[in-house]
Amino acid sequence: MENRLVINNEKTNLLELEEHMYHLVDVDKPNVFRNLFPYDEVPKIAFNERIVPHNMPKDIWITDTTFRDGQQSREPYTTEQIVTIYDYLHRLGGPNGLIRQSEFFLYSKKDRDAVYKCLERGYRFPEVTSWIRATKQDFELVKDIGLKETGILVSCSDYHIFYKMKKTRKQVMDQYLSVIRDCLEIGISPRCHLEDITRADIYGFVVPFCLELMKLMDEYKIPIKIRACDTMGYGVNFAGAVIPRSVQGIIYALNKHAGVPSEQLEWHGHNDFYKAVTNSTTAWLYGACGVNCSLFGIGERTGNTPLEAMIFEYAQLKGNLNGADTTVITELAEYYKKELDFDVPDQTPFVGKNFNITRAGIHADGLLKNEEIYNIFDTDKFLNRPVQVAVSNTSGLAGIAHWINTHYKLRVEDKIDKSEPIVATVKEWVDKEYDEGRVTAITDEELERVVDENAKTLNVKLPEL
Repeated sequence: MENRLVINNEKTNLLELEEHMYHLVDVDKPNVFRNLFPYDEVPKIAFNERIVPHNMPKDIWITDTTFRDGQQSREPYTTEQIVTIYDYLHRLGGPNGLIRQSEFFLYSKKDRDAVYKCLERGYRFPEVTSWIRATKQDFELVKDIGLKETGILVSCSDYHIFYKMKKTRKQVMDQYLSVIRDCLEIGISPRCHLEDITRADIYGFVVPFCLELMKLMDEYKIPIKIRACDTMGYGVNFAGAVIPRSVQGIIYALNKHAGVPSEQLEWHGHNDFYKAVTNSTTAWLYGACGVNCSLFGIGERTGNTPLEAMIFEYAQLKGNLNGADTTVITELAEYYKKELDFDVPDQTPFVGKNFNITRAGIHADGLLKNEEIYNIFDTDKFLNRPVQVAVSNTSGLAGIAHWINTHYKLRVEDKIDKSEPIVATVKEWVDKEYDEGRVTAITDEELERVVDENAKTLNVKLPEL
């Protein structure tokens, strides 16, 4: 007790006793938390009512893994596609770097060519970083390309240490520290990816390991980042939940007990239990500056935290977009569909085909009177996606006119009024459908066909979709 420092926390204005007294617990048998993760049952969420305080940093940001984790679950991008998407990310994140970094593989010539071309763009944001194997040869490759930072896999649960690597905790820690020292020796800043942290022994392995990393950082005067990887999506954000499943408990342990500064701490989530977005937001709220995401959540198994979702989480928490251009999200969705033949599911928030389309008749009536009633925000302003109404037996002439105007993105001066013949003709077809017993809403594809046919007959000019 006598050797522990009493310091003033400038954020809370309280004196605190530093607790950096966590040592490696080198167990003989793996601790796989079988009480929480019985493989033949659904995992358990347990509580011990230990509450940690909110601790959101002044600055928070997004890092991107579209070209790394996002590329592991789909057909690899071409060099040209990577560069194009990188350009979009630059515009989306804006000049203040809401999207701070983007990580790349370096294994193939295609990947390295993409890195060179992206570096030639000269963008400050997103900064180009890499993800490599923990070998001296790969470190030299990072240095030769001219990158300042690279990600290194450091699996931290006993599932990986004992079952995959067939080693003890001490053997693994010594191996990791040796590899990271090699990285520091050539002046590269390592980003340590703590794989499977939500099944790891936080105070028996993770915190002692990170304390050693912080010592190396002090020795070499080179930043070392910690990425907490919820590899299997087990993280939960419930107050009082036990570690290792508690997101806030993990972030608190890394920040307060391992001494990892918030600006060097980030969260990497997966969506196996539908919690990727809320867990990432929780990491921000409790002390991590960064959350790692991929476009549209594309990633291993159920995917990563969707990057576009965290941009709107940021706006809700901070009250602004920090210069981000959210209309680029729609451009990216269109690019993925047209150039990569990737269809985002129709109900996906912000980017799905139906995310701001109202189908229920009573909702459509309210929407036509005032779109704020059934639209989450001005989607036309922020996403170039005007709110739409799906046509049904309750839509009426106004609903059909609204559908034509929004679906074909007609300019104000070209918009069709409900009194025009094409609207009445389409309504006659719709009424006939329901008179014959139809109960479902008319699909966009059906309406396009009917509208296009009648536009030709009535000599109405509509833009091609």
